[in-house]
Amino acid sequence: MDTQVKQHTIFQTVLFHLLPGILITIVFVFLGPWLRQNHLPLLFAILVLILIILIPVELGWIVFLGFRRNKKLSLEGIVLNRTPLPKSDYFSLIPILLIWSILVFTLLKNFDLVIMSNFFYWLPDWFQVDQLNSDDYSRSILVTTFILFLLINGFAGPIVEELYFRGYLLPRMEYLKGWAPLVNVLLFSLYHFFSPWQFFTRILAFYPLAYVVRWKNNIYLSMMTHCLLNTGFCLLVMSSFFNIHLSLW
Repeated sequence: MDTQVKQHTIFQTVLFHLLPGILITIVFVFLGPWLRQNHLPLLFAILVLILIILIPVELGWIVFLGFRRNKKLSLEGIVLNRTPLPKSDYFSLIPILLIWSILVFTLLKNFDLVIMSNFFYWLPDWFQVDQLNSDDYSRSILVTTFILFLLINGFAGPIVEELYFRGYLLPRMEYLKGWAPLVNVLLFSLYHFFSPWQFFTRILAFYPLAYVVRWKNNIYLSMMTHCLLNTGFCLLVMSSFFNIHLSLW
């Protein structure tokens, strides 16, 4: 870990973790009903939010800092935890991290439902953006949704989040020492204001990623795991689409 990097204050740590999530949620509150009124899949909300908020805010900020520091388009000195590792580390650690995350999300799915039904029942139904009834939309809309969802939520979103949360923010929390990965993941989970019922599950699923990033000084471990996890989620959500439309190809 590069201990020479300037550390954030506690206020900056909280602000930089949560501000993108606050902006995402504000836009989502207006976007969800609009999508419902215009008969578009709610999954489009995730795509739009990643494209107009997540990427511009998170990637835009670190690119700006990199340009200011290096006088060119570079993330040198801004995004850290990029120490090269032997291939054996990737082949051994990524499967373990991925399997752990999948198990946590799978085993705690009912727990999330209990949290949602008991504490967040007052939220409108369009907050559950992963509910996609393929009977409600044309094949062209479903195909477009699936391709964009896979590319944007499966790859673009998690890559930017790992650059920002584990590459930029985590190294600037070293004043917390061994608590830094846990606090980083706690705030990362809270940043998902639009799915608060998964708060505890997300902490358990992502803590090992942050811990390994700090341990190995390498964000590519969490980046690849995050991409694989989100890609699997995308395929799972769209499984009903395949079951219904596979015979039409």
